[in-house]
Amino acid sequence: MNRRQETYRLYAMPHSLYSGRARSYLIKHKVPFQELSTGHESFKADVLPKAKLSTIPALVTPAGQVIRDGGAIIEYFEAGSGRPAQPAGVRQQIISALFDVIGTDGLLRPAMHYRWNFPKANLGFVRYHFLGSQRDTPARGEKTDAMMDRMRHAAMIFGVTDASRELVEALYLEYLDALNAHFEHYPYLLGWRPCIGDFGLLGPMYAHLGRDPYPARLMQQQAPRVYRWTERMNRFDQDAPEYFHAGTDLLPRDEIPESLVAVLRVLAQDFVPETEAAAEFINAWLASNRPEPGSVAVGRLAQGMGTVRFSVRGETIDALAQPHRFYLLQRVQDSYAALPAEQKLAVDELLAESGMTTVITTTLNRRIVRADNLDVWD
Repeated sequence: MNRRQETYRLYAMPHSLYSGRARSYLIKHKVPFQELSTGHESFKADVLPKAKLSTIPALVTPAGQVIRDGGAIIEYFEAGSGRPAQPAGVRQQIISALFDVIGTDGLLRPAMHYRWNFPKANLGFVRYHFLGSQRDTPARGEKTDAMMDRMRHAAMIFGVTDASRELVEALYLEYLDALNAHFEHYPYLLGWRPCIGDFGLLGPMYAHLGRDPYPARLMQQQAPRVYRWTERMNRFDQDAPEYFHAGTDLLPRDEIPESLVAVLRVLAQDFVPETEAAAEFINAWLASNRPEPGSVAVGRLAQGMGTVRFSVRGETIDALAQPHRFYLLQRVQDSYAALPAEQKLAVDELLAESGMTTVITTTLNRRIVRADNLDVWD
């Protein structure tokens, strides 16, 4: 039987950044699923022992297999169905994978800032959703408040402080403007249907920035085409009636629109220096600590090895160095390494134009692999 003809269980929540990535993929690829909260007793009893970490999303297959992490859930379906969300062209493959990294890890700063630093507008809405993720026990409210306090702290450790707030907002608004301009021409990043990069980017753009009251209103007013994309990514159909000459596929001839390059140029301004600083710090940690092969490399959100300092537009940001960024970047770097020299030159030109050249060469000295639902050191 085709694995997609049976119903899956997705443990996720509407307010969860990483859940949006997997949920959208299931919707767009017409995979039947039932979504359940982590507050259901079955999550603790049946899922957590196999998932290893109490993070979401987690997928339970009809056969009882548990797959934790949105990227792993997508890979499960992609590997079994001819990779429908993977572009065929090498430049599009690289850019799609890069947007997956940026969405999953590179936009945490604005996502956390716009959720937690506008309590007057957001607090009631956010608490309602956090309450829904807790088991129905007498301590439910207390545990909700404790979880929210932990997540509120994440905004600071990802680099949002009183000193950096103005810069974080300026970069985000410039990014919104650029992405809005891109969606004037196309409903998705690379044309007329979503790629892997769309699903990764949706995580912060939907759960935090497109649903929480303050940033959602900001997006609706300043970048309505971006807001429409967040709606579109949660529809099973193409949902592009406002494009009068819509196609059905990704752009031909491995094309990368200039409007998308402009988006990357904005994102590169903090993504690149943060990546370089984090790689240097983690490599020093690896040299000192020499973790055993198979030991856990990536844990819960906001668990890192320490804080790194980097400069953006002449201002200093201190943020947590997290190995997960480099687990994702390995896919970009592996795709590039497998290319013949001529195709590498075409990618080099694109990355240079985008300000992203060093994402190919900024690596860790140890690889991270996935084993038994955990990301571990190779």
